[in-house]
Amino acid sequence: MSSSLTESKQSITKGFIWSLTGYLIFSSHDAIVKLLSDYSVFQIIFFGMLFGFVPFSIARVNDPNPVSLKPKNPGLVLARAILSVGSLGFAFSAFTLLPMVQVYVLLFLTPLLVSILAIPMLGERIHLVRWVAIIMGLAGIVIVLRPSPDTLRIGHLFGLLAACCSALAVVITRKISRVENYATMIVFPLIATIIVSGIIMIFVYQPMQLKDLLLMFSIGVLGLTAQYSLLQAYRNAPAASVAPMQYSQLIWALIFGVLFFNETIDTAVILGSLITISSGIIIIWRETKYSQTQPTLRTRNMRGAAAPHVIPSESEEV
Repeated sequence: MSSSLTESKQSITKGFIWSLTGYLIFSSHDAIVKLLSDYSVFQIIFFGMLFGFVPFSIARVNDPNPVSLKPKNPGLVLARAILSVGSLGFAFSAFTLLPMVQVYVLLFLTPLLVSILAIPMLGERIHLVRWVAIIMGLAGIVIVLRPSPDTLRIGHLFGLLAACCSALAVVITRKISRVENYATMIVFPLIATIIVSGIIMIFVYQPMQLKDLLLMFSIGVLGLTAQYSLLQAYRNAPAASVAPMQYSQLIWALIFGVLFFNETIDTAVILGSLITISSGIIIIWRETKYSQTQPTLRTRNMRGAAAPHVIPSESEEV
């Protein structure tokens, strides 16, 4: 019994380390996107996703147990792919225009929106505790952004639209994840993103220096690496332990913002971020305890190039 308990604790510790590492890598990925803000987001997305798609394709070719990519729910799979393109495009645009911490706070609207969308789309009921968490999350966002006609910009709209697209994609993922295989769930958003960004890039392309091309390459590599880290995290620890670690990105956003982008930290940003983190953790706890579908827990980071949505139950297959 003691040996089993020790192994369980060690496994959970590994899960924490893997998840913190994965979200640190995702934050580094987002900081590079911000560094490349002189380029069109579609050019950044195209090359970042292309460098992620090639390794995935090689892995698929060498897979000893290949699976069919034909979707069983083509309409929902296509809708999810389109939403993934929208989420990535809007999020990248927001990162190029806003301080990183503000983008993260807006993106962390996703679990709140998922909770609301789960009512009509997944048949869930929202009880008082989750409503309180939703209101807390909205309050935290207001504190961080301090919205007014003078402070709100187009970047804030992009961040909000990214969260909306992510939330819809999450709910669709939960509806189809039991019948669609992991390869289908991965490859369709990748292909859709490459096609859409590639077409638009024709009209906005700018010649790149070698260092910038390498940075775009690193976006794809970091996305894949972060996704692998999160898969390892979910293999070693319960989803309810791993999911709250995504909020560590706010800490990295504050650090990267100060070190690389001359952003400032004030009391309102810290207070609002803490309230937003608290609301998300409450929702995660509530889903762990009561929800049958757990739409928020069973998702990955929605923004990483080459890191499309995969649910934890698939981690053993992967």
